[in-house]
Amino acid sequence: MGLALIACAAEFANTTVSAATDAGDDFLAGLAQSDACIDFSHHSALEGVLAACIAGKKTLVIGTTGISDAGVARIREAAAHIPIVYSGNYSTGVNTLLWLTRRAAEILGPDFDLEITETHHRMKKDAPSGTAKMLAETLAEVRSLQYNDDVRHGRFGDVGARTQGEIGMHAIRGGDVVGDHTVLFAALGERVELTHKASSRDIFARGAIRAATWAHGKPAGLYDMRDVLGLK
Repeated sequence: MGLALIACAAEFANTTVSAATDAGDDFLAGLAQSDACIDFSHHSALEGVLAACIAGKKTLVIGTTGISDAGVARIREAAAHIPIVYSGNYSTGVNTLLWLTRRAAEILGPDFDLEITETHHRMKKDAPSGTAKMLAETLAEVRSLQYNDDVRHGRFGDVGARTQGEIGMHAIRGGDVVGDHTVLFAALGERVELTHKASSRDIFARGAIRAATWAHGKPAGLYDMRDVLGLK
């Protein structure tokens, strides 16, 4: 993602890459040269990134996945001091999928069972993906369910018949798949499927740069790509 960000930044006339840092580099020196920080690193670095951006009053875009509930709470606290865009996916297409998923769930109603399938490359360490979690949270909100209580991660053995109050979640890993997500609405006699397939990481990089440009100069607060794209 770092290489994709550097390459795609050249497409934006008002954007310059001031510094690129990786593990072991001088992050603070690079941050001092910048107006905004785009973080696609590792969730273990979150606390340091937040503290540095607050101290430097920098706009922050967080694309790192695998962040715990405690980490999300820390992001919310930090957003009281600086503008932060936090999203599980920065693709314009995926965020359109999120909007369509909400509308479909509202229109189709409780007679349709809800299942999510996500596929990523073999090197991805966290599951489900941040995007799949966002999709499940969207469905849970429409159905008045709770993500931690009502999402069923895979099925094995004699688990009994599917209940109406659950959202199925299935993670597939293999090859070099950038990211595929499908939301299945299944009822008696019919199915509706909404699918997004990513073939290049550049779509995430472009979205993150767009988010940084949009958020810079905004009041302190926590934003997501729906804010950036005007989908709220």
